[in-house]
Amino acid sequence: MANEPMPPEFITRADGLRLAVCYRAGNGGKNAPTYIFLPGYMSDMQGGKALAVDAWAAKTGKAMLRLDYSGCGMSGGDFADGTLDVWRDDVLLAIGLLLRGPVVLVGSSMGGWLMLLVALALGDQVKALVGIAAAPDFTRWGFTDAEKGRIMKYGKIERTSQYSPHPTPTYRALYESGLRHPLLEQPIAIDCPVRLLHGQEDPDVPWQISLKLAAALRSSDVQLHLIKDGDHRLSRDQDIDMLITCLTRLPV
Repeated sequence: MANEPMPPEFITRADGLRLAVCYRAGNGGKNAPTYIFLPGYMSDMQGGKALAVDAWAAKTGKAMLRLDYSGCGMSGGDFADGTLDVWRDDVLLAIGLLLRGPVVLVGSSMGGWLMLLVALALGDQVKALVGIAAAPDFTRWGFTDAEKGRIMKYGKIERTSQYSPHPTPTYRALYESGLRHPLLEQPIAIDCPVRLLHGQEDPDVPWQISLKLAAALRSSDVQLHLIKDGDHRLSRDQDIDMLITCLTRLPV
């Protein structure tokens, strides 16, 4: 059926590594944007929000691209080798191989940081951004000084996760890549419409980060939607409804 998730296909990087992608062509013509979902840290394209956006796109005839970064989900590679640079370039490769027209980027948590980096690389091809608990610069504000020291000394730290029985690792390569791509301390040269959703009960990404992001963006069309009782995932039915409403109302 048209509204069922697309089966994965694979594209190949220059180094031979295969990336899993799911692309659905829309019926809006060449000037209609493709919606691209960028998952968060240690997440993949089978997450609830990604599938909800895909179902909305199918129902409304929008083009949709989901993908797994290298080392994640169904893609090849080792998660420990993942960095912001590597995963940004995975996204850019998928866009370059599969798409030609405008895009709308939807980024969740760390995917919100990647969303910004991809938008800076693509420029005017990006027509709008939607961030869900976007976490730019989390390598700066998301760790204590002691944790930062252990990452640099031992190459890895692990934290207990409330989302998995397994601890969440952070590797030095990712940490150092974050230090190379700070965004919140200077104007961000993005001019398209931006919509930010953030739960005020988010234990992982303080909602004030979205305030800082809204202020740093050069765009004059930025809206921040705070959900007072919302958590980090924003995966409840009412949260998904708000996300879909934001997507539906984008001026694209």
